[in-house]
Amino acid sequence: MNDNRPAGHGPTREVSVADVLALPVLASGQPQVVTGVPHLDRPVRWVHITELTDPASFLKGGELVLTTGMPLPDDAAGVRRYVDELADVGAAALVIELVRRYHRPPDALVEACRLRGLPLVTLAKDVNFLEVTQVVHALLLGNQADAMRRTQRIHEVFTALTLRGAGPEDVVRAASEMCGRTVVLENLVHQALICEPSGDTVEESLTGWERRSRATRATGADDRTATSGPAGWLTAPVEYQGERWGRVVMLPARADGPAFGPEDITVLERTAMALTVARLIHPTPWERTAHRNALRDLVDQRHRSTEDAHARCAALGLPTDRSRFVAIQVDLRAVSGGTEAETHLFEELRTAGIPALVGELAPDRLGILLALRPSQPWHPIVERLCGTALSLAPRAVVSVGSEVTDLSDAARSFREAARVAEATPPDQSLPPDRSFHELSDIGLRRLLYALREDTRIQEYAERQLGRLIDHDSQHGTDLLTALRHYLDAAGNKTTAARRGGLSRETMYQRLRTIERLLDRDLESGEQRTELHAALTAFDVLRVD
Repeated sequence: MNDNRPAGHGPTREVSVADVLALPVLASGQPQVVTGVPHLDRPVRWVHITELTDPASFLKGGELVLTTGMPLPDDAAGVRRYVDELADVGAAALVIELVRRYHRPPDALVEACRLRGLPLVTLAKDVNFLEVTQVVHALLLGNQADAMRRTQRIHEVFTALTLRGAGPEDVVRAASEMCGRTVVLENLVHQALICEPSGDTVEESLTGWERRSRATRATGADDRTATSGPAGWLTAPVEYQGERWGRVVMLPARADGPAFGPEDITVLERTAMALTVARLIHPTPWERTAHRNALRDLVDQRHRSTEDAHARCAALGLPTDRSRFVAIQVDLRAVSGGTEAETHLFEELRTAGIPALVGELAPDRLGILLALRPSQPWHPIVERLCGTALSLAPRAVVSVGSEVTDLSDAARSFREAARVAEATPPDQSLPPDRSFHELSDIGLRRLLYALREDTRIQEYAERQLGRLIDHDSQHGTDLLTALRHYLDAAGNKTTAARRGGLSRETMYQRLRTIERLLDRDLESGEQRTELHAALTAFDVLRVD
């Protein structure tokens, strides 16, 4: 282990003046910072030993200048000129040894460095300047080699993502993991489509996104990777052949975190390039994918908190405060063209100016979450969507959940819509003034239809009616139909006989046979109810 490596120096941070002063090779000289304390974070590019009166002509900026003080001019004007030249060229700091010529720094030198903001460091003990240069240069070269290897690794990761056709979510996730910062992809109207938080919650990252994003549109920075805006976001455009699609944003760390460095810029530029390729090879628009993912997370309640859900949906343009929400499920019933239906419904709502999330929940199943104003009726909107859906898929079933007033209850509304869809047989009739199904439509028959795959329902129907069905099959009778007419007539034998086209005596005889076969009393209201439920279950079990 190299003891001359600065403590706490991370692989991605530049070597600063403070880092160099902390090295044992310099610490042994008892360094004291006389001026420029706020500037000790300046990066050190090189170390330069000089005994010249005009060292600035040999510098390029970023050097830590070491001197014994021997060449300093005697007059104050000469000292000011000496410091001005160092400051003008961008020297990182001036280190003067107080051993040979001086035992305290000259007042003119201190004043000149203070005025120019140049860190002035004194050494109370003799230090081997050559050893200092060797240690610092080795550190700098090692950091440069590390940086090159990390840059190469960045390029390799993004090249691999591109070659395997990674989608935008994978690209943004890789960028966030690589730099340890929150990365967001937004579209041209400043909606956050993908957010991969790092250290922050989704709520912290996305709250007030559009307002904050618009504030970071720095003049001249939109066409390149740059830090912009009052929040200091690092942004890069995502575009192809002059067509702009959006912007990828890297959020700064917390107040005590490191500033953006060259590697962050490299990561963001490669992220923008990989997103461009992903856009070209994946036909699904980013907004569509963002809506799908947001809906699925709402339905499955995968958000870390209610606040995260609010922030994410609001960043997609869905008003979450003082809104009413209605969940809609569109089952296309195995009709191809789900993507087309999704596109048409999305455009229908956008054209009407109705805030909503629209996305595929599963193959042939679309979800829609409407966000409505307090007094805005939802029935006309759903009817309009039904017209669009049925024009594309005539057998589609549109089901609606309950209206809710909080986004956190959207999952319940979607569950209700799903239950309505499960309880809707093919070609289920509807009232003449309505094209969608809702919870109030579910009666006994539709409830049993939803439960038809439950073996307990199947066993119950067979236990109640099996012997009667077997008798009809073996003897060519039709007692099951007679029972149906009787139960439909609420136990009125005369009505049952008329509906079956039978004489009353024949109906009486058949009912007695049914009672004997099933060991039931058809005069009992409770037993008639049990048989009616079993007969309804038997019917729905045979629905195609």
